[in-house]
Amino acid sequence: MQCDTLWITCRLATLDPALEGLGIVENGVIAARDGRILYAGSADDAPAFQAARTIDCEGRWITPGLIDPHTHLVFAGDRAHEFELRLAGASYEEIARAGGGIVSTMRATRAASEEELIQAALPRLDALIAEGVTTVEIKSGYGLSLDDEIKSLRAARALGEVRRVGVSATFLGAHALPPEYRDDPDAYIALVCEKMIPAIAARGLADAVDGFCEGIGFSPAQIRRVFEAARDHGLPVKLHAEQLSNLSGAVMAVEFDALSADHLEHLDAAGVAAMAASRTVATLLPGAYYFTRETKVPPIAALRAAGVSMALATDCNPGTSPLTSPLLVMNMAATLFRMTVEECLAGVTREAARALDLLHDRGTLEAGKACDLAIWDIERPAELVYRMGFNPLHARVWRGQ
Repeated sequence: MQCDTLWITCRLATLDPALEGLGIVENGVIAARDGRILYAGSADDAPAFQAARTIDCEGRWITPGLIDPHTHLVFAGDRAHEFELRLAGASYEEIARAGGGIVSTMRATRAASEEELIQAALPRLDALIAEGVTTVEIKSGYGLSLDDEIKSLRAARALGEVRRVGVSATFLGAHALPPEYRDDPDAYIALVCEKMIPAIAARGLADAVDGFCEGIGFSPAQIRRVFEAARDHGLPVKLHAEQLSNLSGAVMAVEFDALSADHLEHLDAAGVAAMAASRTVATLLPGAYYFTRETKVPPIAALRAAGVSMALATDCNPGTSPLTSPLLVMNMAATLFRMTVEECLAGVTREAARALDLLHDRGTLEAGKACDLAIWDIERPAELVYRMGFNPLHARVWRGQ
């Protein structure tokens, strides 16, 4: 059988759900052609391949390329001063209500050109790529006007053209209330629903629509209007839910067949039950939990017991998770949330793909899927979760290259 590239003498963590645990294959082979996996499995069972190129991995481990399913990579400026304020005792809510927070980043983002946003985001994206990320979700939400949201989404799409990485773009117009609508939030939601979503959908700039359902964000009734508009324009939804309080956002997300509900520190039993009966993935963001010094841990044990899929993401953003390390995210999830090694690795591969509705194409090492790989200098997969501040990536493969 002809193939472009053959990786031999490797150990595989396939994350194949048909196999037990991490889907480990000790004496593994991967064959790829035209950017897709032809075979991933035991060398003993492999067909006879005629390869244009053979790479001896010398016993290294191969996992699916990592996937970051929740980021805010496109923004201008930073919020280091707000970090200082929090160290002095100010809360996230106090800073936001005083004109800081998302609105602070909005001002800088509005002032930046599309090219400036791309150049500002590239170092953040490169940091993710350097740790094996092959697919990244990028949200808008720092423009908060039609033109600036379009600019941000165009910048997100452009990042996938200047780097060899898959980009899933999400419209997050319902992220915060811009100052010009401070006294009329419903009018801003009307703008999001009646102007922004139709224009963005018509341009094909977004793969999904998100919202921030929170006391300092938008009410469930307002988010419902956003979700209805997204559905009317054929766009799936996801939600920032139950981060600071329980507004039953996850239950509403499930009602709209959301791809994911994210954060979930204050998720209750009703929310867990709703998610368990749906395809909605719980995307957990330990970087934000750590950085804002939260104390209420998401109900991991309840989610696990209910069989809810759990993804992990950096939540890279300037205010509450200035983090660009999926490896550190896994360590935080294990140490702070008590997730297992298997859950952590699945969270940045298979379940992250599920959270972006991309599991049919990537997230596991299976024939027919995109040949997105991360090759590691490790002795066992647990090292990827165990170490802090150490990157054992040997090579990253995107679409077979």
